[in-house]
Amino acid sequence: MTTVSATTTRTVEPDRRLPALGGFCLGVLRIELRRVLRNRRTLAFTLIMPGVFFLIFGLPQGGQSLGNGRPVTAYVMISLAVYAAMVATTSVGGAVATERALGWSRQLRLTPLRPIAYVATKLATAMTLGLLAVVVEFLVGAAAGVRVPAYVWLLSGLAAWVGSLVFAAFGLFVGYLVPAENVMQIIGPMLAVLAMFGGLFVPVEVLPDVLQQVAKFTPVYGVGVLARAPLTGDGVSVAGVANMVCWALVFGIGAARLFRRDTARV
Repeated sequence: MTTVSATTTRTVEPDRRLPALGGFCLGVLRIELRRVLRNRRTLAFTLIMPGVFFLIFGLPQGGQSLGNGRPVTAYVMISLAVYAAMVATTSVGGAVATERALGWSRQLRLTPLRPIAYVATKLATAMTLGLLAVVVEFLVGAAAGVRVPAYVWLLSGLAAWVGSLVFAAFGLFVGYLVPAENVMQIIGPMLAVLAMFGGLFVPVEVLPDVLQQVAKFTPVYGVGVLARAPLTGDGVSVAGVANMVCWALVFGIGAARLFRRDTARV
């Protein structure tokens, strides 16, 4: 008797399901954070220099008070905390430009990673570094003798950190817009100019009338006003909130669009 065995061949279809959250995961975020925190140059400019600026420009104003009796040194400290968060979060733009130059963003086109998940990972990394910058600046201020109520520390620090989302998106936008070799040369001077005319280095009130009006439309103005409001007692500025939200949307949407355009080149 002859036995005939039949072999059935199955075709296994690959699993093409999209990952949850578009590919955003904590593992990738941890890798990004470790890479940023190992960059000594970035840490020096984002964590050390703003503190040095406070010791140079803030301490000489010790003993002076605002109209409500709060110390001027606290005003300077909060302004420089906003600047520190700006520098920290926009530094992500340099990493994005480098990845573009290496072709990494094109490689991501071969993965299920969605553009919004990639941008969200970069933003989360930038915001973590921005939080660290604000904390360090406040620690320097406290060590130098700045004394304000606890709610001022909390609310001003929170506003400076949340407001730095604008500049995290700005860093990504510029990182996708300009070549890698030029990104930091462009971002650095731009941040200094924005800080000058947005009221971080000098109060907006001392600027000429025309520049005072222009300052209200800069990305820095809204964040600075909101961060200093708990100290000055001016209350929440609707114009400041609108300024911050609008610029965050402009830079965020722009960064996402540029990422799609960049990864589409194959």
